[in-house]
Amino acid sequence: MMTFEGLGIDARLIQATNELGYVNPTAIQEQAIPILLSGTQDFIGLAQTGTGKTAAFGLPLLHIIDAAAKYPQALVVCPTRELCMQIVKEIELFKKYMTGISVVAVYGGASIGLQIRDLKRGVQIVVATPGRLIDLIERKAINLEQIKYVVLDEADEMLNMGFQDDIEFILKNTPKRESTWLFSATMPTEIRKVSKKYMKDPKEVIVGKVNTANKNIDHQYYVTTAQHRYDTLKRIIDFNPGIYGIIFTRTKLDAQEISERLTREGYDIDALHGDLTQGQRDKVMGQFRDKTLQLLIATDVAARGIDVQGITHVINFELPDDIEIYTHRSGRTGRAGLQGICISIVHAKEMYKFKQIERINNSQFHKMDIPSGKDVCRKQFFSFMDKLLSADISHGDYETYVPMLAEKFADVSKEDVLKRVAAMEFDRFLKYYEHAEDLNVRERDRTERGKREERGPEMGRRREERSREGARGEGSRGEARTEYTRGASGYSRLFVNLGTKDGFFKASFLQFVLDMSDLKKEVLGKIDMRDMNSWIEIEKGAAQQMIRSLDGKKYKGRSIRMNDADSGGPAGFSSDRSRRPRRGE
Repeated sequence: MMTFEGLGIDARLIQATNELGYVNPTAIQEQAIPILLSGTQDFIGLAQTGTGKTAAFGLPLLHIIDAAAKYPQALVVCPTRELCMQIVKEIELFKKYMTGISVVAVYGGASIGLQIRDLKRGVQIVVATPGRLIDLIERKAINLEQIKYVVLDEADEMLNMGFQDDIEFILKNTPKRESTWLFSATMPTEIRKVSKKYMKDPKEVIVGKVNTANKNIDHQYYVTTAQHRYDTLKRIIDFNPGIYGIIFTRTKLDAQEISERLTREGYDIDALHGDLTQGQRDKVMGQFRDKTLQLLIATDVAARGIDVQGITHVINFELPDDIEIYTHRSGRTGRAGLQGICISIVHAKEMYKFKQIERINNSQFHKMDIPSGKDVCRKQFFSFMDKLLSADISHGDYETYVPMLAEKFADVSKEDVLKRVAAMEFDRFLKYYEHAEDLNVRERDRTERGKREERGPEMGRRREERSREGARGEGSRGEARTEYTRGASGYSRLFVNLGTKDGFFKASFLQFVLDMSDLKKEVLGKIDMRDMNSWIEIEKGAAQQMIRSLDGKKYKGRSIRMNDADSGGPAGFSSDRSRRPRRGE
C-alpha cells in the first residue's frame, strides 16, 4: 500500500502527516500529488467531497513554495468563509515543521483592514473567497503578478453560487501562473468551458465516477403526502435517537419555520440561512460543531463549504431542483471512511425526479416505511435502556447515597422503579404517539393517483378548449362564470387578477404565489396564465389558505383579487362594492 513517503514530498511534511495519523494517502492524494509536485502541469481533479482534496493540493504547494520569497506565490480560491478557514487550518498543520512559510485567509464578513495588514507582513500562500479577493485587487491591496500556482477548490460550488465571472477575472489577473489546479466533485459544462479557456492540456484525474454516490452512504427515501412532510421529518428524527445531522430545505423561510417548530417541541436544533449575520452564523456553527446542537437545518446556499466531521444523517426535507446538488448534500455524511445515511422525504409527484437522481448517482436507493408511533416509542425505549446500562458510575461518591436510596425504595418493587423511570423519560413520546396515524402512502393510493394523472392530459385538453372559448367572451360576467369548470378531483381552481402583463413568467409567478402563501409546490396543479389574469389548480385543503394570503393584498400599487372559480361566486370578477372591507382598509 502506498505511503506519503512514497509520493516524494518533503521529509518535514512526512513528519507532520505522521503526527496527524496520515500514513496512507487517499485515492485522490495518491494520484494528484506526484503530478502537482512538478508545479508546471495544469490539473483537474474530480473527487467527491470529504476525500482529502485539501491535502492533495496543500502538501504539493508547501513542497514547491519558496519560503525565502515574501510575496504571494500560490492562490487558493474557494466558495465560502468556512471552507477558506478550514483550508488554512489544515495547511497550518501540514507546515508545522517548515519555517518561513506564511498562509493568510481573506474572506468576507471579517475586517478587511486586518486582512490587508496580514498581507503586507509578507505571505506566500493566500486562501480567498472570490468576492473579498476581487475587493482586495481593486483596492490594490494585493498583487497577483507573481502568483505561480492557482488552485480552484470546489469549483462546481463556486459556479453554482454565480462566481464564474469572478473566477475568470481572477485568472486574468494572474498572468504569470505556471499551473492551474482545479478540484471539483462534479464536472458541469461551465467548468469544462473555463478549463478549455484558461488551462493548457490539463492532466485529468477522476476518483470514482463523477456524480457517483459515496459507497459509505446508505441512501434511503420515504414517500409521503405534502401535508405530512413535517410529521414525517419529526418521526424520522425520533426514530434515530443518536442522530447528528443536517436537514436541507429549498428556502430560508422553510428552514426558519421548521427550526422554530422543532425548537418549540424540545429539539436541539437551529437554522442556517442567508439572513443571519456573520456573527450569528459563527455562533450556530460553533454550537453544531461542539454538538450543543443535535441538528442543523439549512438551505443549500447557507450550507456551502460546511465541513463537520461525524455527521450521521443528511435529511432532504425537499429534493433539490438541481440533481447535482443532491451529491453535495449527501456528501456531508459518510466522510473519512465512516458510514452515513442520506434520507429523502419524497412526495409521490416527485418520484420521477428521484429516479433521475438514483440513475445519475448510479447507486441503489432504499425505500423505507415511515415508522409507526409504536416503532418510534420502542426505538426510543431501547436507546434509553442502552444509555442507562452504559452510564459511567465510576466517578462521584454514589456509595454514600445508596443506603438512603435503598431505604426510600424499600417498599417499591424493581419493576415499579423501572416503570417510573420509563414514565419520566417517555411520557412525552407515549402521549404524542398514542394515536399516531399511518403516514405511509400505500400502493393503492398511488395507483389511484396514477389513474388520475393518466386522465390528466385529456382533462387538461378539454379545460384548455373551454378556456379558449371563455377568453372570447370575457366581456360578460355571466358568460365567464359558465366557461370555467372544476379541475381534477381533489383540486380547486382559483382565479387571480395577475398575469403576464404584470411582468410574470410562469416560474416567477409560481414562486410569487408560494412565497405569499407559505405553501409548498406539491399542492399545486396546472397554472394557466393570460395577459391580465391567471387560473391556478390547487389541492382543496390548501385553497382557502392561498386565497387568505393573496386576496386584498397589494402588488405594484393595485389590489390582488383571488377567489375560487369552482365555488358559487364569480370566476374572476370581484367588485369593490360586493367585497366587505378588511380591517384597516
